[in-house]
Amino acid sequence: MKKLLSFAAMATFSLHLNAAAPLFTPQQLEHVATIRDNAMQSPLAFDILTSLTTEVGPRLPGTANDKLAVKWAQDKFASLGFDKVWLEPANFPEWRRYSESGSILTPSLQPLHLTALGNSISTPKDGITAQVIKFETLEELIAAPDDIAKDKIVYINYRMNRDIDGNGYGPAVQARNSGAVEAAKKGAIGYMMRSVSTSHHRFAHTGGSHYKDGVTKIPTVAIANPDADQVARLIDLGKTVSVNINVQAESLGQGSGFNVIGQFNGTDSPEQYVLIGGHLDSWDLGTGALDDGAGVALSMASAKFVSDVKRPKRSVRVVLFAAEELGLWGAKDYAAAHKADLNNIVAAAESDFGADVVYAFESNVSAQSLPIVREIAKQLAPLNIEYIGKNKAGGGPDLIPLKGAGSIPVFDLHQDGTDYFDYHHTADDTLDKVDPAKLQQNAAAYAIFAFMAADAPFAITGK
Repeated sequence: MKKLLSFAAMATFSLHLNAAAPLFTPQQLEHVATIRDNAMQSPLAFDILTSLTTEVGPRLPGTANDKLAVKWAQDKFASLGFDKVWLEPANFPEWRRYSESGSILTPSLQPLHLTALGNSISTPKDGITAQVIKFETLEELIAAPDDIAKDKIVYINYRMNRDIDGNGYGPAVQARNSGAVEAAKKGAIGYMMRSVSTSHHRFAHTGGSHYKDGVTKIPTVAIANPDADQVARLIDLGKTVSVNINVQAESLGQGSGFNVIGQFNGTDSPEQYVLIGGHLDSWDLGTGALDDGAGVALSMASAKFVSDVKRPKRSVRVVLFAAEELGLWGAKDYAAAHKADLNNIVAAAESDFGADVVYAFESNVSAQSLPIVREIAKQLAPLNIEYIGKNKAGGGPDLIPLKGAGSIPVFDLHQDGTDYFDYHHTADDTLDKVDPAKLQQNAAAYAIFAFMAADAPFAITGK
């Protein structure tokens, strides 16, 4: 349901629009400048990230570390002085990785660097051994004759492109999500794919995968890009390539956890709030520094930067979502729990794309809210952030269920993702990949956005 402006707010909007009066007072803009300067000089975001990745480490949903991360987040919110800190339950399918290995057996014995995709079933104790059949795309596999892969291991060789906005991720991830299902339909006993990755390093990239009722479940893995090149070259030479894949993993049924939430209350309309955040969970291979410890840390820090200078009219709420990696489960539960009051969200943005600089700002809001958006953009410009006026922002993965449940105003603070998929979902996602100065710029951008959206003369509304 779209939010309606009150008569007073409409009158205020009309006055500003017609008289070209400034939407933000000189004092508010002084607060913005102070917030920006403080954030750009503070190591707080990196300190929070260091604490999370060092004291907790990897945070696969349902594990002991996942539970430790919840307690860590509660304590961190409290130490930062948030007015309210609380938990909301989240449920998700639990899965564990125990061990994984692989080898090329013919035409010569070679190691195969691989990782199980999330939700994969186990192989027998000694693994599975079979000839590899190669397809360049998921679409080619789907179009192939029935039983073409009978008793074979299907391999999809789709190569992800590199771009600042990560636009190659969507097409590549389709093979990760449903490749095992389509391979099993063709008679395969196993599935492997080139990692959803832009890296040249020999790290395999994990990620979520799914099975389908009525289709045989087969083990599903991703192989490191150099190994993917090797397999492809051998097959293209006309060699018969056979491999052994050994995955020991387990699905544990429904698990439970929590969304962890902290809020600084607004002075005038505390029930209305700006929502910023990231997801607290991570894959188990690295320490989740880029995905999504950075989003957790910069969101917590940016809210603190706002509070330290001036409490805005509306609240600033930081939501650390549970079990994003397994399928947005915490976000789904948050959307369901808040379905009746989603109209209280005056702006929402999630940071879940690493820790490189924010280079652009974009909204997805009602037409009457655009003057406020443009004022925010002006204050982000000193951080070298460009305004994209298309008004088609997505807001981040964990906001998808919220957008589906109601019309909320969402924003993108676009980060440079050129190198993000070199590390994404790998053992190489560790703290040393984060540049503290770039993380400070992110935190400053989110702090400016959160303050101005929360202290605007009228509430921003969705389309």
